[in-house]
Amino acid sequence: MKANMTDTPPTYSALPLPDRAGYDDAQMLAEAERFYAHVKTRHSIREYTDRPVPKAVIEACVLAAGTAPSGANQQPWHFVAINDPEMKSAVRKAAEDEEEKFYSGGGGDAWLKALEPIGTDASKPHLDIAPWLIVIFAQRWGERNGERVKHYYVPESVGIATGMLITALHTAGLSCLTHTPNPMKFLNELCDRPENEKPIMILAVGHPAEDATVPAIAKKKKDLTDILTTYEGKS
Repeated sequence: MKANMTDTPPTYSALPLPDRAGYDDAQMLAEAERFYAHVKTRHSIREYTDRPVPKAVIEACVLAAGTAPSGANQQPWHFVAINDPEMKSAVRKAAEDEEEKFYSGGGGDAWLKALEPIGTDASKPHLDIAPWLIVIFAQRWGERNGERVKHYYVPESVGIATGMLITALHTAGLSCLTHTPNPMKFLNELCDRPENEKPIMILAVGHPAEDATVPAIAKKKKDLTDILTTYEGKS
C-alpha cells in the first residue's frame, strides 16, 4: 500500500515562510491565556446524545490533524470515521470482548485499581450512541516503487496528530472520549486497513447528553510547578 509516498523520492526545496503571527509580547500572552481558557473546558465524556454531526465537521477536524508535524514529513497516520450504526455496533462488540478480559483480571491489579476513580467498566454503550467513531491508525511503513519505506518517529508523530484532532473537535463544539481496548487488531479487519497500519485509538465523537458527567478526579490537574522546570539565563 502507498502511504503518503510518491513514486519519485522528493528532493529538498525551500519556500519563504508563508505564515507568521507577528504578535508583540502582550499579544502572545493574551493569546496563550485565551487558548488555555478554551482548552481547559475540554472534558472526556461517556454519555452522548444521538444528535447527528455533519460529516463536513469531522472532515475539517481531520484536515486540522493532518497538518501536524511528523518525522521526515511522512505523515504516518490514517483516520477512519464511522457513522454506520451496524459498523459501530461491530466495533463495540469486539471492543467489549477485549474489555471483559481486561476487567476480569487481565489488566492486572495495579492498573484496575488506578482506574477505580475514573469509574469505567467493560460496558461501552457510547460506542453505539455517539454519532461518529474515529479510529486512528499509525502507518509503520510506506511503499515506493514496490519497496517498503521505513517511517520514522511514528508514535510521536501520530500522538501529536491525535492531540490536534482532539483539540479541533473541542474547538468545533464537540466532545470525545479516547478508547484503547487491548489488543485492537480487530480494527484492521473491521475497517479494511492493511498490515502496515496499527490501530492506536478509537475516539467516540458527538454532543454530550443532558445528564453527562465527568469523574471528579478528572478535574484535578497538576500545578504548573509539577509539570514545568525552567532554566533562565541572566538578563
